[in-house]
Amino acid sequence: MARQKEERNELESKQAHIWTVVGAVPAGTVASYGQVAKLAGLPGYARFVGRCLKDLPEGSTLPWYRIINSQGKISFAKDSEKYLKQLNCLQKEGIIFRNDRVDLKKYQWKV
Repeated sequence: MARQKEERNELESKQAHIWTVVGAVPAGTVASYGQVAKLAGLPGYARFVGRCLKDLPEGSTLPWYRIINSQGKISFAKDSEKYLKQLNCLQKEGIIFRNDRVDLKKYQWKV
């Protein structure tokens, strides 16, 4: 029982670190899942970042849409509702897509 609580606390701590980094990504820039993981002190946890974003509480104001994959693409299925929402949010911030990709040299968050 104590071990489960300890594991849950560790998971919540990692999640909080991820959310802190996501909240710091400036408007008009993007970060990759791997970049967020590394900045949160969790190198190699890119997939965990995706799970954390999936588990964001309803009504969260974190800019989850600024997180894309390392190829500069949105990870949702193209033309899905979530894909279009993320695309719209990024375009409103002035991010330009060419061939469904963001130019990471231009738009990736420089820390």
